[in-house]
Amino acid sequence: MSQKNSGDGNRSARERLQQQREREKAREKQRRILIVSAAVVGVLGLAAVVGVIAAGGDKDSGSDKAGPVVAPTGATEEDGKPAIPTGKSDAPSTLAIWEDFRCPACAQFENAFRDTIHELEAAGALRTEYHLATLIDGNMGGSGSLRAANAAACAQDAGKFTAYHDTLYINQPPETDDAFGNNDKLIELAAKVPGLDTPAFRSCVNDGTHDTWVAKSNEAFQNGGFRGTPSVLLNGESIFPQKGNEQISPENLKKWVAEANKGKKPGTTAPTTAPAASPGSPSAG
Repeated sequence: MSQKNSGDGNRSARERLQQQREREKAREKQRRILIVSAAVVGVLGLAAVVGVIAAGGDKDSGSDKAGPVVAPTGATEEDGKPAIPTGKSDAPSTLAIWEDFRCPACAQFENAFRDTIHELEAAGALRTEYHLATLIDGNMGGSGSLRAANAAACAQDAGKFTAYHDTLYINQPPETDDAFGNNDKLIELAAKVPGLDTPAFRSCVNDGTHDTWVAKSNEAFQNGGFRGTPSVLLNGESIFPQKGNEQISPENLKKWVAEANKGKKPGTTAPTTAPAASPGSPSAG
């Protein structure tokens, strides 16, 4: 019996290995995914992060979706780059983050740096601009990047972007699982954010109200010369996976922001165009 179990186990292991090899061959055949490894050291013990680059462009992201561009409440656009801002609008430093809700490296970055970013925002030291991309949809098929980004924009309309954004990354499915392509799943996760699951939010999600705005943001990503997701810039300078010879970490991020802000007053003005988050939920700005 033990030999049979051992044989079954070996067979199962071989099958899993074969399946993995087949997936890797399929990706190589498409020549649409390039894996970039970057060492990232942080308090959560994050040893490495994997970013994804589109070798042939993101053709299946919904960029050709018809309809007017409907920006979420409080969204900004500078040099043709749509963004959702959080933090004090007059903070002396700006952190620009280009990310995809299906991207595993983005989730690793967010889960490692979330508290630090929130802390710097609360202190008026940092303003964050979130630029949403749909890279994984184009590379692997599916629509989870687009659907999740639209839902996040819908949450911005309700003044609850930060809380929902964080919830999506905390509950991110495996990269090959397009669970975020299901609007019901996105609405289910909205229940984790107090006050977000409303008829207006559900309608926004199901109607794809901000789909074309997301496609415009993804087009800006594709045309921006970025290496992949996440791409993180502090005051226009890339800091991921490192800044100069220094590796990114929560401690170094605080240090870099402090150096950039030396002699400058912290911001005090919250975004005036976005609704305020309800009491008891993380601030949307």
